[in-house]
Amino acid sequence: MLLTISTTATPATDLGFLLHKHPDRVQEFSQSFGTARVFYPEADESRCTAALMLEVDPVALVRSRGRNSPDFSLGQYVNDRPYAASSLLAVALGDVFRTARAGRCNARPELAEGALPLEIAIPALPCRGGPDLARRLFEPLGWECEALAVPLDENFPEWGDSRYVSLRLRGSLRLADALNHLYVLLPVLDDGKHYWIAPDEVDKLIRAGEGWLAAHPERTLITRRYLGRRRALERTAFARLAEVGDETEEALEPRIEEEKERSVPLNTLRREAVVRTLEELGAASVIDLGCGSGQLIGALLAVPRFARITGVDVSTLALTIAARKLRLERMPDAKRARLTLFQGALTYTDPRFSGYDAAVLMEVVEHVDPPRLAALERVVFGQARPVHVIVTTPNSEYNVHYEFLTGMRHPDHRFEWTREEFTAWATATAQLYGYRVAFTPIGEEDPEHGAPTQMGVFTRDH
Repeated sequence: MLLTISTTATPATDLGFLLHKHPDRVQEFSQSFGTARVFYPEADESRCTAALMLEVDPVALVRSRGRNSPDFSLGQYVNDRPYAASSLLAVALGDVFRTARAGRCNARPELAEGALPLEIAIPALPCRGGPDLARRLFEPLGWECEALAVPLDENFPEWGDSRYVSLRLRGSLRLADALNHLYVLLPVLDDGKHYWIAPDEVDKLIRAGEGWLAAHPERTLITRRYLGRRRALERTAFARLAEVGDETEEALEPRIEEEKERSVPLNTLRREAVVRTLEELGAASVIDLGCGSGQLIGALLAVPRFARITGVDVSTLALTIAARKLRLERMPDAKRARLTLFQGALTYTDPRFSGYDAAVLMEVVEHVDPPRLAALERVVFGQARPVHVIVTTPNSEYNVHYEFLTGMRHPDHRFEWTREEFTAWATATAQLYGYRVAFTPIGEEDPEHGAPTQMGVFTRDH
């Protein structure tokens, strides 16, 4: 199996820093099913290519698949896995490029944060759904996708195409994002994994899908295939995505006739609670600080009383997704005139944050490192000083109700507060900056653990 990653950024050899693999060496990494090697077929100032080649040990592969495999009886004799990219390559990629996938590069941190011109090639990729599915999965992520069906036999064209495609991707993305796209989507396209799918696969999916999976138009297909259609794991994943404000209504639809009732996703309840509160406060201008893919903004645009709406996010990719989901290019002029989107960091003073009736931090504060929380407080409450600030955040006491959840609800959460901790933080912040605060639970309340989401509504003392 072979995967190549190329860039023409200058100097192109900086790719070695990002991948943490030196261009002048061939490096080997043992896997339970074979050996992965990383080498550079070309490496100069103008173009650099890193290759990941996976050599599969057929005996180890048979042992790793086990008798639960649907093709076990013939698998040890007839098997495409030693030759075609699949979950094996995804596992090797995840292991070999672990640090690069996390977006870390101590030697050149600015490189890890920026987009690079990238070209990725995989000559043989199992794709149950053909070239069209490959395009449907990669193009919404900003890739130019060239997927060509591989014929069964070039000498006998009448036999038609095989289930393999030759894939080539081109785009300008962060390398970490590109690697995480591959880590998730290679086994999704194959629609098969060589190993037992355990509950920790949900954590892997949420972590690798951060910032793109929730807004993907094929998120339901991706989630279900990645988790091997194990319904308990699917529901856990959809609930976890809903926790961070992602759109999962479609994914939460019941799949068996016995499930008559359909619960309202927590992200919908949260969004409705925020909009309702803003209406009750009489706000006409609202800034959504950490707007993500723009779901709250879409809800605000549907209410005419909100005459001025602004979305801010530190991620330019999130803003691009928000613009696409909001259909900004086709939005009527009157509605478009009410909306502004811009990139900004909430821990740095920005005069554009000022002048609003209300600011919303919906599922944002828990993504801020605790030492940086004071900076966010100063920027929002001390400098921007809207009349009202609405803050929602998970109630960590409620986490016991989430099956298979280990740790926090999202891998990017820096902390999660109990009700007492949130009350203490909100009260202290309000007193420091001249606000008063009231608290409202969101979601179905448990007598012992409270509601899944807690909301604080701050009002400035005049």
